[in-house]
Amino acid sequence: MTVFFGIVTLGLYMFQPYLDLKVIRKALGIALFLELFYLIGHFLADWPFPSPAVIFQIIIVSALGVALGVIFSRIWPLPRNKGFERIMRTLLIVIPSLGIGVGLQLLLQGNHPTQAIYLMFALSAWLGSGHFMKERPESISN
Repeated sequence: MTVFFGIVTLGLYMFQPYLDLKVIRKALGIALFLELFYLIGHFLADWPFPSPAVIFQIIIVSALGVALGVIFSRIWPLPRNKGFERIMRTLLIVIPSLGIGVGLQLLLQGNHPTQAIYLMFALSAWLGSGHFMKERPESISN
């Protein structure tokens, strides 16, 4: 199942025009941070050592999450001003991405997961959703 999601992720990044090199760098940066987090957790808290399959799953999940966030950001760009719209926008990306992440967790790691893939997916989607920002309105001058 991991290989299937890897192929789907690769295809998504190849054929989606909004997923450029900057987005790939963001997804790989998030994956690197998460892998370091689990590696440090192995030595400090005696967590299971991340196997190559788990490392590949972390890369896939962070790439899919960032892709979801960027596509969501293209549909509803991040407002420049803080306020209620940003709060609603954050809720509308994070809550569904948690549900999708739980589904990914069950598909990739089954009933006995060793990593919190659903949280990785939601974090990646939230971080990816700031890719596009709303344009400033042009000032009217006479």
